[in-house]
Amino acid sequence: MADAKVIPFDDDRSRSGGASRPARRRTGAGGPGGGRGDGSAAPVSALPGAQVPEPSAVSPEAGEGGREPRRDAVDAGGAPGGWERRIAGGLAFLRRRVTGDYDVDEFGYDRELTDQVLMSVLRPLADTYFRVEVKGIENIPSDGGALIVANHSGTLPLDGLMLQVAVHDNHPADRHLRLLAADLVFQLPVVNELARKAGHTLACAEDAQRLLEMGEIVGVMPEGFKGIGKPFGERYKLQRFGRGGFVSTALRAGAPIVPCSIVGAEEIYPMIGNAKTLARLLGFPYFPITPTFPWLGPLGALPLPTKWTIQFGEPIPTDGYPPEAAEDPMLMFNLTDQVREQIQHTLYKLLVQRRSVFF
Repeated sequence: MADAKVIPFDDDRSRSGGASRPARRRTGAGGPGGGRGDGSAAPVSALPGAQVPEPSAVSPEAGEGGREPRRDAVDAGGAPGGWERRIAGGLAFLRRRVTGDYDVDEFGYDRELTDQVLMSVLRPLADTYFRVEVKGIENIPSDGGALIVANHSGTLPLDGLMLQVAVHDNHPADRHLRLLAADLVFQLPVVNELARKAGHTLACAEDAQRLLEMGEIVGVMPEGFKGIGKPFGERYKLQRFGRGGFVSTALRAGAPIVPCSIVGAEEIYPMIGNAKTLARLLGFPYFPITPTFPWLGPLGALPLPTKWTIQFGEPIPTDGYPPEAAEDPMLMFNLTDQVREQIQHTLYKLLVQRRSVFF
């Protein structure tokens, strides 16, 4: 695998020398017994000194199929012993972080930190600020790999993060989305480490195929910088989907492709100009000028509180094609066009149904 040739998904996404995937590593002072080995945290009850009340089989607040409500809605203090359980869980979490008794996978994904910290930080933005409405979540398979292909917009890539929260909080099988990101993400300090911890990896065919074959849900936004950096006048008009590398990867892994349409992200930073000279000096693909930024300084960087809708379309199967289909340029072009047209059609339909940008 070390000699495998890395094929980027799009011309816009070049791999930099400093952004290579880290080798598989396991952080933990507890040795082989430090975690479960699947990337998730050991149960609180397994830790010395942790007194955790026995939970019921199905919470009376559970939704369809007995699925538990989100973590921020569980034991908010109403149930007897709720606060004690939350405090015990929090202390156990801190103990594992301090002692290093937790796991990360070969891509740097820290599932426990993502579940308990990163999603908790992003959830208010999705639920309260953007009021994200999720449709068609049942189109994402309950098990096995799948490739979610979505439109990209918004000047800053907040749509990718909201997509990750939508899958994490709404899928009945508690699936986790592993996003493919441009190499610029892994060149930024702090952002690089947080992206790895949240399960993001480079947008290249090699990483995507390995994740799909591991049975992960993988998210890709083929428009890349062309999507998030387009002028406001071109909102909701899909840009080119590259050379169809994501289709080739899905064919090789035999994973279904799930088209995804996101409405609401286009208006959070209405981009009316692009300071190209300044962008080149800073090493950015573009430097946006909006009605509020940079005129209002840091305040102008706040996104507008638009109302979002994320809709997952019917999956397009790929397991019925022969192995050599991944090398057929005409088939890749046709499938890429099919995915793009399905996303565009759904965008137009959602825009017709939308009453207001903010309500």
